[in-house]
Amino acid sequence: MRRSLAATPAGGAPRLRLRPLAGAAPGAPGTVRRDARALAVYDASLAWAALLLLAIGLVMVYSSSIATAEASAHTGHRAWYFLARHGAFVAVGLAAATVAFQVPMRAWQQLAPWLFIAGAVLLVLVLIPGIGRSVNGSRRWLSLGLVNVQPSEFMKLAVVLYTASYAVRRAAFLHAEQPLRQTLVRGFLPLSAVMVVTGGLLLLEPDFGAFVVIVAIAFGILFLGGLDWRLFLALALLLPVALAGILVAAPYRLQRLTAFLDPWSDPLGKGYQLSHSLIAFGRGEWFGVGLGSSVEKLLFLPEAHTDFLLAVIAEELGFAGVAVVIALFTWLLLRAYAIGRQAARLERPFAALVAQGIGVWIGVQAFINIGVNMGVLPTKGLTLPLLSFGGSGIVANCIAVAVLLRIDYENRRMLRGYLE
Repeated sequence: MRRSLAATPAGGAPRLRLRPLAGAAPGAPGTVRRDARALAVYDASLAWAALLLLAIGLVMVYSSSIATAEASAHTGHRAWYFLARHGAFVAVGLAAATVAFQVPMRAWQQLAPWLFIAGAVLLVLVLIPGIGRSVNGSRRWLSLGLVNVQPSEFMKLAVVLYTASYAVRRAAFLHAEQPLRQTLVRGFLPLSAVMVVTGGLLLLEPDFGAFVVIVAIAFGILFLGGLDWRLFLALALLLPVALAGILVAAPYRLQRLTAFLDPWSDPLGKGYQLSHSLIAFGRGEWFGVGLGSSVEKLLFLPEAHTDFLLAVIAEELGFAGVAVVIALFTWLLLRAYAIGRQAARLERPFAALVAQGIGVWIGVQAFINIGVNMGVLPTKGLTLPLLSFGGSGIVANCIAVAVLLRIDYENRRMLRGYLE
């Protein structure tokens, strides 16, 4: 259920406009029923869904990367090279998540602008020759010796926190009760300007996939925060025009679009990745060819352990394996929005928007990756959250899940009377 933000009658801090729950006493809009689940310390089902995705990713990254690792001199021809690195990334991600879970949401709210500024500075550093590292024509990484850090992955979390903080601070200027001009000038345009600058930095790398995800996060949170529907409708109409302009400005993006529409017209050129991904899906049928038995991962399918990991899952584990992955993501998203609604009922607007913003982030990125692997969306360089190989993405995803668990933890403490 959508919750809008509004200023208090006395002109104090903004708060969520709440509806009473069924059975709540009249005049008690923030009343929340206590139930058995609220007495638990945290949402175990959410934690297990995330851990299962990490475990599946660990197994499938190893399975999909063996041939690549053995064939590359960079890896020393060691079959376990990517497994060892991915395992280390997961361990670091879980450690970072443990620390992030200890941070109260009020501290995240205070840190949000500074984290966003830090993320923007890192995006600038990436573009500086000699500092940023270029791979396959894209300058997206900062080298830290043993590992490369991709700032855009952490920027997604920073955008979630900053936009939620902004929506709470500017709540009085976002909803439809204000004059449209005031909503536009004092509510919508300031954040839009910040997102345009951020998006420009991402497009210079170029990282169009991260640009799309970050725009979806920012404006998704504004919508959930009560943005005037007229502005949101105008934005929904303008975005396709802007995306079309971006595609036309970069011919290679337009070529990817045409290849997506008919990959078999050039299966050895522009449609190579997608055609082999579709072959992997076709070979997998219902229950797959067996774990470790993929043919496409034998140097036929590029980026098999990163962007196209789902294709290997489909080939080796079949429709059943893909369905399990989608079911786990679906449960994670349902819990994110349920936790956000619970926070809204408890009049915790920042926590509510962060929870649902994390849901938007993981949901949009997973949807795009799955769509690309299945051939229903143009090919984009986006990994599958919590599964694909990539240190920055894994660590950022783990921290995001920890923040989500922290919001749920604080909700439950409030229901038990421990927090004001």
